[in-house]
Amino acid sequence: MAVGFGGIALADPHRMDYAMTKGSNKKGSKIKRKRGSKSRAPKSSPDNSSQIRIRIESAIRSIPHGKVSTYGAIARAAGLSGMARQVAQVLHRAFGLPWQRVLGAGGEIKLRGDSAIEQRLRLEAEGVRFRGRKVDMKQSEHKFPGSGERKKVAND
Repeated sequence: MAVGFGGIALADPHRMDYAMTKGSNKKGSKIKRKRGSKSRAPKSSPDNSSQIRIRIESAIRSIPHGKVSTYGAIARAAGLSGMARQVAQVLHRAFGLPWQRVLGAGGEIKLRGDSAIEQRLRLEAEGVRFRGRKVDMKQSEHKFPGSGERKKVAND
């Protein structure tokens, strides 16, 4: 579905570097690249993005009942350090994930309104303790395998 701007219909409103022009050939509209715009090809292929989604979903599913983790820790556990926003996107689009176990840094519930209340009630039902408005991360944080602090080896 195309969205129009001043007589020009865009093939994808999020990618404005390609525009569809009306009546440019006999068979229909032709896609043209605007002058001076750089191509904004996606950085990841569909196969790569689905693998990223699968890794994030797997990390979320590994959080046990009664434990929580942060968006950033899940991204690191999935091998995607610095991609906490992608964790939020996967949670937004996926079904059947234990979404209530994913929090912001420091144990803060990032959702708002009724969703925040539901998340807190679900966590409390799992036995997660709160300190004010935040989860007690010392007691309830899930430590992913391999993400713990490295043990210091004493040189003898």
